[in-house]
Amino acid sequence: MGERPALTSTRQAHQNRRRAARVLLLLGAVVGIALTAGGVVTAGRGAEREPAAAGPNPATELAAAPLDAGSTGTAEVRTAPSSPGELALSLQALLGQHTVLAADMMRGRLRGDPDLAQAANSALGRNTEDMARLVAAAFGRPAAEQFTPLWSGHVTALFNYARGLADGDVAVQTQAKAAITGFETDLAGFFVAAAQGRLPRDVAVSAVTVHIEHLLGQADAYAAKDWTKADQLYRQGFAHAFQLGRALASTLLPPSAAEVLDTPTWRLRSALAQLLGEHVELVVGAMRAGVTDAADFAAAAAAMNGNTADLAGAIDTLFGAAAARSFQSLWADHIDLLVGYAAAVAKGDDSQRSSIGGKLSAFEGRLAAFLTTATRDKIASAELAKALQSHDAMLRQQVDAFVTKDYAAAHEVAYATYQEMYGLAGQLADAFGSQVASRLPAGAAQTGRGGMASVVGGR
Repeated sequence: MGERPALTSTRQAHQNRRRAARVLLLLGAVVGIALTAGGVVTAGRGAEREPAAAGPNPATELAAAPLDAGSTGTAEVRTAPSSPGELALSLQALLGQHTVLAADMMRGRLRGDPDLAQAANSALGRNTEDMARLVAAAFGRPAAEQFTPLWSGHVTALFNYARGLADGDVAVQTQAKAAITGFETDLAGFFVAAAQGRLPRDVAVSAVTVHIEHLLGQADAYAAKDWTKADQLYRQGFAHAFQLGRALASTLLPPSAAEVLDTPTWRLRSALAQLLGEHVELVVGAMRAGVTDAADFAAAAAAMNGNTADLAGAIDTLFGAAAARSFQSLWADHIDLLVGYAAAVAKGDDSQRSSIGGKLSAFEGRLAAFLTTATRDKIASAELAKALQSHDAMLRQQVDAFVTKDYAAAHEVAYATYQEMYGLAGQLADAFGSQVASRLPAGAAQTGRGGMASVVGGR
């Protein structure tokens, strides 16, 4: 593909911004967050074809059916949640994933890339099936049968909005917005009924509305080539949807069962799952923007920096400023290597790809050793290094598939990589222990407060 000076210079800018980054609050300044919802069906391959009507209802096949994390064989396979805490964590993870997949599908349509949009929509369909299994496991098959068409119709309307936006067809956009408003009302009603009086209707409606505003807003900004705003809303939408899982679970579960959501270890695992899950989605987006030398690469790199700062903020809160500095340096170098790998793929430079693979292996060992020391040997360094190696291998695999235009495989591997973070967050939270977890502030957005601006700024 030849030399790509634009990518190289942008990557240097990414490194400069990283060193000057200021911390974002750990959970993305979402105090007082409400609730949300969304979903999908599988689109056809034609550029103008809308997502088809929902196929076989996944609720008829679930019960003990596993939530398949991917066909790569490396991701964790999760069955129906075995406890209230697991249900809430699964709900968070799936809602967050839904939001970024929906945004990616809309962006694919705006770029006029029907194959990519179709592949993103296929991943959304899989996310919907996983959501249906979760609803059925928690509330029974009739609830899943009611939920699935609402969830799917919601994303059909989002697809139509993106189609109208791409074509400059105001009438289609207006019609799609009207349909979305109807689904807002219906989805809010579904959650209100499931909560058996514990969820006020106005709160549910407000939450779904915020979710829609994030998705439509990022699409509007993307269409206007305001990449920075688009990615800011992308992150806000993910944070809002992820926190929805806890907010929903706290009302959908009986009060006695919901008490676990206030325990330090659960809150820590939730926070780590959010940050690590967002890391995957942002790195995937930045690597793909890098290999295509896309105009939004700089904004994607800045979004990655924000997530890195948030992760460093968590380490600061849990282990102190010195540990945060060490982590910040290791993790930022990790990001640079992944972006460098994407550049090597874009140039067809096999030698550089191999070299970066070796450097990533060294990073994985160093980070594992750091976390082993931080947890006072409560986490096995060799096992953690192996998990990190799998993580990085999958990130490289998805961009390899993307470059060859095997978009279905790229989305499948990315989906599995996100699912892996669910298990890794649990490993880390268990290793950190309840005493460390108790340092996590109880508020939704304050975890990173205190000292991290100087920690990151001093890198």
